Amino acid sequence: MRYLQSIRWRLQIWHGLLLITVLAGFGAAIYRVEKDRQFRRIDGDLQNRLQVLSSSRRPVPGAYPPRQGFRLMPENAALFDQANDNGYYYIVWLHGNAEPIYSSTAPKDATMPESNKASDTRQRGPLREAFLIPAPNDCLLVGHHTRADMDELHHLAWWLAVAGGGVVLLGLIGGALLVHRALKPVRDISDAAQKIATGDLTQRIASSGSGSELGQLVQVLNSTFARLDAAFTQQAHFTADAAHELRTPVSVMLAEAQYGIASTCENSEHREVFEASERAANRMRRLIDSLLKLARLDAGQEPPERTPQDFAAITSECIESIRPMAEARGIHIHAELAPAVCACDADQLTQVITNLLSNAIHYNIDGGEIHVSAHAGQDTVTLQVHNTGPGIATEDLPYIFDRFYRADKARSGATGRTGLGLAIAKAIVQAHGGSIQVTSAPDQGATFTVTLPA
Repeated sequence: MRYLQSIRWRLQIWHGLLLITVLAGFGAAIYRVEKDRQFRRIDGDLQNRLQVLSSSRRPVPGAYPPRQGFRLMPENAALFDQANDNGYYYIVWLHGNAEPIYSSTAPKDATMPESNKASDTRQRGPLREAFLIPAPNDCLLVGHHTRADMDELHHLAWWLAVAGGGVVLLGLIGGALLVHRALKPVRDISDAAQKIATGDLTQRIASSGSGSELGQLVQVLNSTFARLDAAFTQQAHFTADAAHELRTPVSVMLAEAQYGIASTCENSEHREVFEASERAANRMRRLIDSLLKLARLDAGQEPPERTPQDFAAITSECIESIRPMAEARGIHIHAELAPAVCACDADQLTQVITNLLSNAIHYNIDGGEIHVSAHAGQDTVTLQVHNTGPGIATEDLPYIFDRFYRADKARSGATGRTGLGLAIAKAIVQAHGGSIQVTSAPDQGATFTVTLPA
């Protein structure tokens, strides 16, 4: 159960169990005390009435052998009067006679108590009875119907249960509010960390005070985030500054190489040197342009200019522009493009799609295939580019969008690829609020999926 992994729910469950345990114990104690009080009162009344019965036992005049008789005085008869509805009754056994003397409300199924004690108390179902054995074969018994008393105790139990339930409910609501407030810094930390993980290093965690442990943690994290932001900003500035500084000498080198190639120099060795210099200068220029592009994207200097565009139409144009490169290697491109309108920057998405298509050609086999599909969902538009190449090793998949990362270590920059294309594509897609993913397995090709909000 996932909710048991939540700190909030675990605190709530513990608080609820503790509150229920305390209230249940408190309610049980109250019930027990009230029950004992009720039975002590009943037992006291039984003993008082038993003394009245004992005083009503008198010798029978002229009887021989001498024996005891029973006569309840009128002033004491009210203690057992059915009209009073007090629930008390008596039964008197004299000389072991089979026919005891009953009060009007006494149950006729009562049996003479058998006890070694001269007096005692017993419970028969709802009947509470006290008896006195003044002499052998004689017994005086006073009983009380406890049904009304038990109903009163049951009413008390229900009242305690309802009151306890109300207290538990209020306690859980109050506990939920306290836990919600206590864990708010944790949620703020989590939200800020998620935004920072997506690249927004300007996020900071709001803190109401530094006195608590979480407040101190927030200060430490904000300080860490600030240092990270400064470090990445410095890195972006360094990349941009270095790229700017390198553009001029590289342009000069490229111009001189092109001038040397265009000259009437007949020395073949010199011409080969100029051509190699031109290729190196072109590669350096592409690398510098890519670095500048990434630096601007990181700094937010190239926000997408979103206008309604047909994702399928943009993809179709990119396929046509890249098709000659595919035909040169005998690679067939199959497209399934359905209208998919989204708000996007057409130029930036063209760069993303072209990069994915050129990679699908470059890392494909001769005579292979590329399958391109675009379609619209309920809230998103999706592009998939699949090739039939050797695929990407499992250990390389987590790093495929890292800068300068190449899955094939044997391929170097001699192929003219900088290793920044997928990093730029990911930055552009994320700037649009979308995501880009890759799935692949060795010898099964690779599939890149771009999802953008519609």
